Amino acid sequence: MPLFVICGVSGSGKSTIGRLLAQDLNYPFIEGDDFHPASNIKKMSAGKPLTDEDRVDWLIAISEEVNSFDEQPIILACSALTPFVQNNLQTKCKPPIYWIKLNVSPKEVTRRMKQREHFMPPSLAQSQFEAWTPPSCGHEVNANDKLPNILKNLREFVENL
Repeated sequence: MPLFVICGVSGSGKSTIGRLLAQDLNYPFIEGDDFHPASNIKKMSAGKPLTDEDRVDWLIAISEEVNSFDEQPIILACSALTPFVQNNLQTKCKPPIYWIKLNVSPKEVTRRMKQREHFMPPSLAQSQFEAWTPPSCGHEVNANDKLPNILKNLREFVENL
């Protein structure tokens, strides 16, 4: 039962790509943003970046959700910006993790963030890039590419494991 973590900065396409890939493969999808406590959402909405300490309860909630699934692949959209978050997911989640790293330009992230309704304001885009330390292993995806190309790339990656 692998866990595919689609990670990257806010605005990189984690949720959109994750939902569509999960739908294509008939896998459960978990949206990491749904597990933020109200205090985290309030802080980010105010334009303040989260610290690793702020992320502890969020990580516990995500891992409990992941661990509630039985013997089936799961797709999780989760920023996993820092090694702290990545290590916590590795140790708290039962299934083996396959990292899918979305690489996207700051200009594209800012454009996307301005077009959507989300608690993460565009003013935090720079702090996301500053915090982003991609996992050392995993599958890299050019998230500036067209969505059909990204999904084709990821289907091939998942199906060839």
